[in-house]
Amino acid sequence: MAADNQSLRGFIEATEKADAGDVLRISEPVSQQLEMTSTIFELDRLNKSPVVIFENVVGFDMPVVTNIAGNRKLLARSLNCDVQNLPTAFRDRCQNYIPCEVVAKGAFDDVVLEGSEIDLTKLPIPYQFSVDAAPYITAGQITARDPETGVDTTGFHRLMLKGKNRLGISLHSRRRMYEFHRRAEAKGQSLPAAIVIGVHPLHYMGSMVYAYPPNIRKFEIIGGLFGEPYRLARCGVGDIEVPAAAEIVIEGEILAGVHEPEGPFGEFTGYASYRSTQNVFVAKRVRMRRDAYFHSVVSGMSRDHILISCITREGEILNALRRNLPNVRAVHVPHKTCGAFLAIVSMKKIAEGEPKMAMLTALGTELYTKHVIVVDDDVDIYDMDDVMWAVATRMRAEKDIFMVPGVKSAIIDPTSDPNNFTVTKMGIDATAPLDEKFAERLTISDAQRDRARAILANAKVV
Repeated sequence: MAADNQSLRGFIEATEKADAGDVLRISEPVSQQLEMTSTIFELDRLNKSPVVIFENVVGFDMPVVTNIAGNRKLLARSLNCDVQNLPTAFRDRCQNYIPCEVVAKGAFDDVVLEGSEIDLTKLPIPYQFSVDAAPYITAGQITARDPETGVDTTGFHRLMLKGKNRLGISLHSRRRMYEFHRRAEAKGQSLPAAIVIGVHPLHYMGSMVYAYPPNIRKFEIIGGLFGEPYRLARCGVGDIEVPAAAEIVIEGEILAGVHEPEGPFGEFTGYASYRSTQNVFVAKRVRMRRDAYFHSVVSGMSRDHILISCITREGEILNALRRNLPNVRAVHVPHKTCGAFLAIVSMKKIAEGEPKMAMLTALGTELYTKHVIVVDDDVDIYDMDDVMWAVATRMRAEKDIFMVPGVKSAIIDPTSDPNNFTVTKMGIDATAPLDEKFAERLTISDAQRDRARAILANAKVV
């Protein structure tokens, strides 16, 4: 394999080689203020999702790469699978933990800045929405070690630019990183951490896995996605290891006992989020490639921000369901429901009660999922019109809807209780009953569709 196959730039090169139309290079000068975000949303509106490289950001000498996870085809190609098998391939490979390989030196060691040389304001950090409190690093992967076990983790947390060496950070998932910081703080210590900018989308995808054994490293999961050891290099803080092919690494610590205002920020919910853990990261050293790309994820409800969450949640929920319900066919988490709050499950129902089992399992598997719809396997779960048809014609509200109040939810879920972050979760059984004769569905065969397309093409309609 090519030496750079685990890097962001290696991904870009491979994508251009496979299909030049999947990479859009924009040489026109663009502003750091709002313009990159609005460009990606306009592409989304046009149903186009190439990788985008802004080569000329006014006032900066570093290009910005974004939208690397903007469509399923890009991610399927990275996993070397078909688009329809993407969640299954992800589910299978992220359980194949592969030990990491530590190399002598990272590609990010070309330039090293310390002390007064550090100036994060010189990075082309996009100011994404007018409601945002400041420019935000959105593609920063935070890496830190558990102060008690030494096992590390990596994942996304929003990072608000506060000064030359200071970032606001919200640990709002309240999972491992939040717990690592809590454990360090209990000892009166700040948490050593590194911010990694510019990684391959398989790192992006693997970092979104939440259900895995506590002794497993996220980097071993990412290695499973690559199908080979993930190459890491040591950086200069807290014995932390980071991806050797990274573009930029910011070393520092999340301060103990310090809280400062952070936000608002345009979150994946489509709303400005004012909720935050209000933590502070202080940079002690910056390392980068000489020709570094600045990687950014467009925030809000962009595909780039949400699609990987859809796929990873589909894989996580499918994995949980298949343990006891092998007749589950597929799971879909739609982008338009924020890539989080709704899961649709397709199953071949063998016995009554199975849809409720599926709903309870899905709701208990994923923190963010609060609505689950179960449909028969004749329904296309990727077509919301078809799903809503099943809800409208097969669901009997008095017996097919159930609710579970007081369930823990995400801190930035706009419907969660502001005091304890709980919601009422809901399941909808939109499957046809087995114990009675049900109306036969009207169908059109694939052959009939092909013939109809030929007729319309000859009539110059399509």
